[in-house]
Amino acid sequence: MSGTSEDESVDENERILSYLRERAADGERYFRAKHVADAIGLTAKQVGARLPRLAERSEDVDIEKWGRARSTTWRVTPE
Repeated sequence: MSGTSEDESVDENERILSYLRERAADGERYFRAKHVADAIGLTAKQVGARLPRLAERSEDVDIEKWGRARSTTWRVTPE
């Protein structure tokens, strides 16, 4: 059972990173978890919980916590 959970987590991380890579390559730089979640079929909570870890681990995009109004904004730039 934990293998399935790990597989799902890896898949969700890859979906988030893939979305951010594509959008950053097209020039978009600022993202909110809710908008990423809506685009890839996850919840804002799922995306928001993963972004800090992905920021530490991602090697092809730079993910930086940028601002906090009502929700956190993330700045993403290609490396």
